[in-house]
Amino acid sequence: MRKLLLAAMALTVSISVASNVQAQSMAQSPARVQAQVRADLNTYILLDRTGSMSSMWAEALSSVNAYAENVGKSDPSKPFDRHLNTRVTLAVFDAQDGLQFNVLRDKVAPLNWQDVTNAEASPRGMTPLYDAIGQIIATASKDNPKKAVIVIMTDGQENASRELTQKSARAALDAAKKRGWEVVFLGADFSNFSDADGVGIERTKSMAVDKSALGETMQRLAKKSRDYGVAAPAAPAPVTFDAEDRAAAKEEVVKQKQGQ
Repeated sequence: MRKLLLAAMALTVSISVASNVQAQSMAQSPARVQAQVRADLNTYILLDRTGSMSSMWAEALSSVNAYAENVGKSDPSKPFDRHLNTRVTLAVFDAQDGLQFNVLRDKVAPLNWQDVTNAEASPRGMTPLYDAIGQIIATASKDNPKKAVIVIMTDGQENASRELTQKSARAALDAAKKRGWEVVFLGADFSNFSDADGVGIERTKSMAVDKSALGETMQRLAKKSRDYGVAAPAAPAPVTFDAEDRAAAKEEVVKQKQGQ
């Protein structure tokens, strides 16, 4: 009888310990739990914070926040979409006696995204675009995601890089594309794509966007990013811009403002 009683007591303790462990696991913060899940899709947003962005900075930040929110939304009509795990990284860049490259959000799950504000970064400096491209590719390569979308948003041309040339920036992007990653270029109220062309970004993946349309454009881009992330190898979904996207972005308005 004594042996049976001790065995019952041991079983009760074991169940209690197991329950406590399970409760502690469930009590972990969402950020910690989600960090343990390897993302199926990583997005890297490279945002120009140079002085000329001042007139549209609020719209630019709002559009980045809209992207982060929407890239986490699944499409009920697509069965596999709801299982896609996404992470968003945001880096801003400018030149202050050399490249200034600051990662403001590092592989954040959309559920845990905190809106980026002007208090974290405000426009300043010049445009070391080639150096910044090298840094965002290095950041992504360190994470080594299977699928990645790299979004470059700028309102001006290269004028301050010290480390990379157009040729070496292109080589970095070519290496990223060979891994199957998607790279897109958004001209914020800017339609001169000579830098985008020079670093090998196809015209189907570059687009001028009126500052009033940045939010909608980034929401559309979020959906395209998810489609790419969910797509099977046999049926890839590259991230490109079509006539409808360009109309929504008011690309022709931007070109007219710049006399093109």
